[in-house]
Amino acid sequence: MKKKAAVGLLLAALVATAHAAESPVSGGTLNVALGSDTPIIDPSITGYSVTALITRNVVDSLVGQAEDNRFTPWLALRWEINDNHTQYTFHLRKDVTFSDKTRLDAQAVKYNLDRILDPKTTSSYAKSLLGPIDSITTPDDFTVVIHYKTPFAPLLQGLSLPYLGIQSPAYLKNTPNTSNTVVGSGPFILKSFVKGNGSQLTRRDDYQWGPGYAHHQGPAWLSAINFKYLPESSVRLGALTSGQVQAIDAVPPANVRALQHNPHVSILTKENPGIARVLYLNTSKGPFSDVNVRQAFLHAVDPASAVKVAFFGTLKPADSVLGPQTLYYDANARVSAAQPAKQLSPGQPLTVHFLYDPTSTESADVTLFQAIQFQVKKAGFNLQFDPVDSGIFSARTASNDYDIVSNFYVRAEPDILRTVFHSAYIPPKGANYSHVHSLDDKLTLAIGAPDAQRKQIYSDIQRQVIEQAYVVPLYIPAYQLGISKKVQGISWATNAKPNFYDAWLSN
Repeated sequence: MKKKAAVGLLLAALVATAHAAESPVSGGTLNVALGSDTPIIDPSITGYSVTALITRNVVDSLVGQAEDNRFTPWLALRWEINDNHTQYTFHLRKDVTFSDKTRLDAQAVKYNLDRILDPKTTSSYAKSLLGPIDSITTPDDFTVVIHYKTPFAPLLQGLSLPYLGIQSPAYLKNTPNTSNTVVGSGPFILKSFVKGNGSQLTRRDDYQWGPGYAHHQGPAWLSAINFKYLPESSVRLGALTSGQVQAIDAVPPANVRALQHNPHVSILTKENPGIARVLYLNTSKGPFSDVNVRQAFLHAVDPASAVKVAFFGTLKPADSVLGPQTLYYDANARVSAAQPAKQLSPGQPLTVHFLYDPTSTESADVTLFQAIQFQVKKAGFNLQFDPVDSGIFSARTASNDYDIVSNFYVRAEPDILRTVFHSAYIPPKGANYSHVHSLDDKLTLAIGAPDAQRKQIYSDIQRQVIEQAYVVPLYIPAYQLGISKKVQGISWATNAKPNFYDAWLSN
């Protein structure tokens, strides 16, 4: 009996130890290496995904959105929406403060939204998420009402994103240039941001208002997060495997299989919803003003083989403008593999200029673009690369000096199509790099239509984008996070970015 009792006690001790090891540990610094950079850290004035990744830890949102797409309380404890989606009423928490110790109340929320709507702020992406707001009222100190003259159904999803995160009005009013700083009410404080280097975040110890989807409340477990910009794949990988950092994004595709067999490392993958990685063909001038030339270029590209070369089978090629994880994605609105490639008339090759910013473009994407350059040459296109810095990129897109640009947008709501195809968002006002005008009516109708009608409208839009060759789909982006097995508690936001509020480091 004594022997059995001893064995029982030993097993109980082992179980207790295992449970203790699984309990979150407070403290420690998480070092994250990033493969691409952002020129701007203020989420209200940029659409860069790196900005969203970093500032999600610094700014809170009115509502949260869980991984299963449920909307949860956050800064707003509850809300009401009228039947035709023209009025949204938000009831705020009364205990929230910004890291500068000022109060977050209805006037603070209104100030943020008014700032985004102000054309002087150049908040093209954040402004598109808000839609055609008519007015914002504050009946009392902790109630905000957003009014529309026409229905706008996608608001909650947009409000859950860090691009509409609430910043301190006191800070904003006293900071002429917010490109390098952010002051929010989030679980971390931005200690520093240096373009081309990285960001340092420190924990806010008095934080008590996490999102409803979180696994704990109170301060974050981590003491600090350091985001380091390491554009070279081999350097980023070496930093992870040597323990210099505990997480990297943009896992080098050629090394994925080896990492999967590394006992100290895990790879977490989340397929993006929203706009796939595409090439936007400028329809307003030059060769691509001719739909036949656009279609010839579209069908000269073989995404499957190019993606295989660049990503070693780690990503799926795209044949549509939206990713499958997006609401109302239409699997039938795609480039037909059976359709023969169109040929240009014999003559001199057509030269087209591809404008991109190397600092926000991962090395695997450059390999992909080079493979496409070779493919389209056979169809009579001389694809020229124009790598420029972010300032020149903005200037040239604003002055319509390009034939092709490329990006992807991460959003679970199909209203993202309005952001990239409505004429109100032609550069410099937004991201309609294809200079499309023909979809305005459908995109406007879709934001307030009943669900069944919205689904049909978005299907029609997806088909038209491909038929008119406004874009060339390349691949379905996925966020790949390589992490040390010491990192626990990672969850995913609906914009396919890792959440670090619940994350902790095991000993």
